[in-house]
Amino acid sequence: MSDATQIKWDTHYAKVGDSSAMRAVADNLHLLPQQGLGLEIACGLAANSFAIAQQGIHMEAQDISPVAVERVNQQAKALNLPVTANASDVVSNPPAPAHYDVVVVGRFLDRSLIPALVDALKPGGLMFYQTFTQTRVNEGGPKKDEWRLADNELLRLFAELQVLVYREEACVGDTQRGFRNEALFVGRKRLEVNN
Repeated sequence: MSDATQIKWDTHYAKVGDSSAMRAVADNLHLLPQQGLGLEIACGLAANSFAIAQQGIHMEAQDISPVAVERVNQQAKALNLPVTANASDVVSNPPAPAHYDVVVVGRFLDRSLIPALVDALKPGGLMFYQTFTQTRVNEGGPKKDEWRLADNELLRLFAELQVLVYREEACVGDTQRGFRNEALFVGRKRLEVNN
């Protein structure tokens, strides 16, 4: 990532208020293990990490913005929750293989990183992923289609994971209701089978 990208996000996170966990996480907290280690990349203010940490998972949160990281660490201390944030470019520093019980990605898309994210999961680990789709009913999100998912793309990107939850409503039916402009996926890395 460039310095310009970091500056853009530092400026954004210096102004933005608190956020809430994305639907992929908020609606599926019941799928989490009782304990373990999680990773959220491109975490922003880490609302997903905080929601998961409240369920007993120790969360590592990464973002390119030191401003966001500082705010996350201050909030973690104030709330006494096991969330530790670090400033890091995940594209140039992908996570260690078979290290995490949970990996979370929200509103960030770098297709080249997907194999490393899947590898970062321990057997039985959970992937929570949600981001913008190219099919949309209104504006919002990235302008360039390359930063948006094609129809059913998450299913293809995470084909080696067991699908637990998938939602992508596109422009079907009453577009004033439902889950629009994004797709969400929760999947599980298959357990290793010993021969």
